[in-house]
Amino acid sequence: MSGRPFSSFYTTRLVGEIFMPPTRAVGDPSTDNQHKGRNGFPRGPNLRNSSSFKSKLPPSSAVRRSSPGALGAGADAVSGRVRVAVRLRPQNAEELEADADFADCVELQPELKRLKLRKNNWDSDTYEFDEVLTEYASQKRVYEVVAKPVVESVLEGYNGTVMAYGQTGTGKTYTLGRLGDEDTSARGIMVRSLEDIFSNISQETDTVTVSYLQLYMETIQDLLNPANDNISIVEDQKTGDVSLPGATVVEIRDQQSFVELLRIGEAHRFAANTKLNTESSRSHAFLMVQVRRSVLGRENDFTSEHDVSSNGVNNFKPPIIRKGKLVVVDLAGSERIHKSGSEGHMLEEAKSINLSLSALGKCINALAENSAHVPVRDSKLTRLLKDSFGGTSRTSLVITIGPSPRHRAETASTILFGQRAMKVENMLKIKEEFDYKSLSKRLEIQIEKLTAENERLQKACEDEVERIKLEAQKQISEAERDCAEALKEEKMKCQMDYMESIKQLEEKWMLNQTKHASNGFIGTSHAAEGGMPSGNDEVSELKKLLQNEVQQRKAAELEIKNLKDCLLKSMKPELAGGNADIFNLQKMLEEESQQRKKLEEEVIVLRHQLSQLTLEASQTTSCPDRSRTGNGFVGLDSVSSLRHLQFKDASDGERPSISNLHEKVGLHKILSLLESDDPNVRIHAVKVVANLAAEEANQEKIVEAGGLSSLLMLLRSYEDETIRRIAAGAVANLAMNEFNQELIMAQGGICLLAMTASDAEDPQTLRMVAGAVANLCGNDKLQTRLRSEGGIKALLGMVRSRHPDVLSQVARGIANFAKCESRAATQGTKHGRSLLIEDGALPWIVQNANNEASLIRRHVELALCHLAQHEVNAKDLISGGALWELVRISRDCSRDDIRALACRTLTSSPTFVAELRRLRIEV
Repeated sequence: MSGRPFSSFYTTRLVGEIFMPPTRAVGDPSTDNQHKGRNGFPRGPNLRNSSSFKSKLPPSSAVRRSSPGALGAGADAVSGRVRVAVRLRPQNAEELEADADFADCVELQPELKRLKLRKNNWDSDTYEFDEVLTEYASQKRVYEVVAKPVVESVLEGYNGTVMAYGQTGTGKTYTLGRLGDEDTSARGIMVRSLEDIFSNISQETDTVTVSYLQLYMETIQDLLNPANDNISIVEDQKTGDVSLPGATVVEIRDQQSFVELLRIGEAHRFAANTKLNTESSRSHAFLMVQVRRSVLGRENDFTSEHDVSSNGVNNFKPPIIRKGKLVVVDLAGSERIHKSGSEGHMLEEAKSINLSLSALGKCINALAENSAHVPVRDSKLTRLLKDSFGGTSRTSLVITIGPSPRHRAETASTILFGQRAMKVENMLKIKEEFDYKSLSKRLEIQIEKLTAENERLQKACEDEVERIKLEAQKQISEAERDCAEALKEEKMKCQMDYMESIKQLEEKWMLNQTKHASNGFIGTSHAAEGGMPSGNDEVSELKKLLQNEVQQRKAAELEIKNLKDCLLKSMKPELAGGNADIFNLQKMLEEESQQRKKLEEEVIVLRHQLSQLTLEASQTTSCPDRSRTGNGFVGLDSVSSLRHLQFKDASDGERPSISNLHEKVGLHKILSLLESDDPNVRIHAVKVVANLAAEEANQEKIVEAGGLSSLLMLLRSYEDETIRRIAAGAVANLAMNEFNQELIMAQGGICLLAMTASDAEDPQTLRMVAGAVANLCGNDKLQTRLRSEGGIKALLGMVRSRHPDVLSQVARGIANFAKCESRAATQGTKHGRSLLIEDGALPWIVQNANNEASLIRRHVELALCHLAQHEVNAKDLISGGALWELVRISRDCSRDDIRALACRTLTSSPTFVAELRRLRIEV
């Protein structure tokens, strides 16, 4: 391993202990008498019914599932005794020659599940185990009776442990970690366990993650990442569970990738050549497999969820997620120094191994005797196995022994260890929780479906109303036209009759005038006697004609009036029919309005239920007791908070001494120490510079003396995590000044920060880098260059840490960048979409707009409001789901200024106003 001295006798760890068989048999561990490399192999058969080892469990230890309503650990806990199997290794070549004249010290009775340990030729001790495996037992048989019941329990949501214990060279690593490259029947428990797990999970809904560690000389090291060689154990103060947050966790999708991980891990494991074993393990190996399964609603494919009716909303039940953990422990073998021949560093390794195994034995003794005190803190081994013995895990132990009478004492000690372990009782608990994310997605789909159905019905209703309206208008127009034509014809007819009558009267009058003119007044007496009566008759006749004409005119007018009345009467049914159609139309509109109101109320209920489920999910997955080290970057859109940045390595009491050191030694002298060949000197020098940079009065002096260039050089040249963390923090402090920001960009600082962010895994280092980038994001002049050199991508890439301090700095940087863009758009110097949206920051912004951490939430809410102020971003925000978050901010945000900004943005944007009107949402 890198960074650790090696003795000449160390070798690369490839396989387990030696098996030297008297005969070769298929599937027998003796088929391989020397260590070989581990290669790939085909997948094994599907998980079958419970084996004989599991069928022996008494009824009281049968696995019982907790109720679906229980979250986290199962509500029901059942007793489960530790199961112990003993496996005898066949004689190797050395033992065949040395012990030819001696009988084996062990006699097995597998049918009775007994083992006899001979004291001498006539006396022996008898022990009973849950399973006795002879030297001819195949690897498949060992897996089925030892590990298969544990794997089945893990698939049901319980924790499970499979552990091998025994003297060095008795076959522990062969039993557990054999890859079976040349002979697939020789595959060990690790490989077969993952075969069964993959054959019983769904690749679409279930996940499997793996960590591979070793405990070497009381330090926990990552076999998948050798640089991570000192992992700390974190213990939950409430539940007492232990975890290793610093370990590498790899999600695997198939068996081949798992075998490759095992091969990588075994290549980094410590092994040495001793008198008892040419490949003796010098560390305890831990394979941790996390299985996450969805056990409710598997019969309902996700596509069928689109067919659920709106009135069945209350029938939605969240799927249940079961989380099982399988731990396979390959313990290093116990050894006696005078037999193994260990000396020097190997002797120290043997002492460490024996001390940890002794501590494990003490804990098992205390548990077997129901002692009030169990010394689990005596060793890191016992702390890691706290859940396996006396905890909530289903534990299966295989003890491996050799047949040689020369090692009878070690064999007897191993057998007694197994006997005591059989007395340990564990309380099995199922690990369940609700899958709120899946339910939220289903409810979102249902809301979208109901909204689309509502819009479709509304459009159909509007079309029908428009059609009926057009038909009514057409009928009214036709009736008005017909009435006008009839009135016009009748009026013309009356006028013609009237003119004809006048004409006739004029002709008669003219005729009478002509007649009077031709006759004159001859025969006056005659006229007096007989002409007068004739004139009177004509006058009377004329009067009668005039009266007749007057009566005819009145009759015509009366007839016109009657015709008008008839026309109005004939139009009334048509108008009444039109009124009935309008009444029916109004009735239909009222019914459609009521139905639409019901749909809107149902949509509101769905949204309320969705918000409640989302809140419960966030509360379930939150970690309220998260502790934070160091002083994080705080503040919303101001970088002044970075003035209080301090490191864990420097305390408040060191400030005066550092200031005195700066005045006495000189800044140039301190900066020159940054290039020292001594790592310790270099680390102390960068700490001093970082603490000086935290004070504004020293920043200008540091930059003038070339301190900024030196700090960037450290980021470029050194891979030491401590140096990079402290240097990044110092750069973050210097980046508070606008002049320094331009110098950092000019010297390629953003590229160095992006490279550091991509390589670093430590949350504190990422926090420092994110703080520096966040300060640079607040400079209006550096927006385009910051993005072109990968600053935004680097900022978004650091969210992989998921550490709240890192996320708060990422959110602050995005808020600063969005604010600068908004200011530039207002001034008319910024056109086009936001660079944040183009770099893919919008999904993360929407996802964290309602983050449980108030600091992160405020930054993201402010960033979202600034993005929404630019009209060109409106469509992207709507399609990305940001509109709903803006509405929530305008109603529920705790900050009055942010809430007012969200309201102003929603009401001033035409695109948002149109979309809110379409969705019937009021701000």
